[in-house]
Amino acid sequence: MKVNYLLKGEMLMSSDKAMLYILDFKTGDVTGDEVIDYIYILGEKPYENSPFRDNIIIRVIDGKTGKIITVRPKINSGYNPTLFLGDFTGDKVSDVLLSIDSGGSGAIGYYYIYSFSNDVPKKIFDFEEFNNRFVYDVNYLDNYKAEVISKENNKRYVIDLTFKGQEYLSEIYNKDGTLKEPIQGWVDPLSGLYPIDFQRDGVYELYGIQAIAGRYHADGLGRVQTSLEWKEDGFKVFFQTVGIFGEG
Repeated sequence: MKVNYLLKGEMLMSSDKAMLYILDFKTGDVTGDEVIDYIYILGEKPYENSPFRDNIIIRVIDGKTGKIITVRPKINSGYNPTLFLGDFTGDKVSDVLLSIDSGGSGAIGYYYIYSFSNDVPKKIFDFEEFNNRFVYDVNYLDNYKAEVISKENNKRYVIDLTFKGQEYLSEIYNKDGTLKEPIQGWVDPLSGLYPIDFQRDGVYELYGIQAIAGRYHADGLGRVQTSLEWKEDGFKVFFQTVGIFGEG
């Protein structure tokens, strides 16, 4: 069957007569029948001269049958919505990663991965579920250190705060290196999620980044970097590290 498809930037009318634009477009076999399918991000542009996009949906056209499959994510507005196709589960069929920037000062993102095998949409990654799983305690310690405790995998990371400089340290530490008062920081939700084939076997893992904040949001201490791989029925921790900023 020959399937006609639109190109990025073109527009069409939805069933409720809203004007939808092609925000991104990819081709690949996502249904598992070894025939190329057509995958779109569609959405509205509610404000003239603004990059904000609303009512974002994923639409798949089965290249073999012409069947149309539509998915509307729970969070479906934001900036720079993009598609990535890759096999995340090892079944040799491409899955669909949707990434949307929130546009807020926290620079967080919205991420979903869907499988469309056999024309049946199934969500296999949800950024909100990730954020609910990967929570942390951030505590300042004596002797110019801070600890980050990952509750998901029971790991503790210690950050040397001397890279922040003497002026910063003198505000919160006594001369003997003890804290003037207890201080807790926090870890942000996902600010980045990237597909990486660490094993070079054609199956993609996920590399997620969460910012670590100290006394206030702009008081950055580093990044929690979590890599996930598909195991049986979900994504599990492959490895996790904490990265810090270098001295300028």
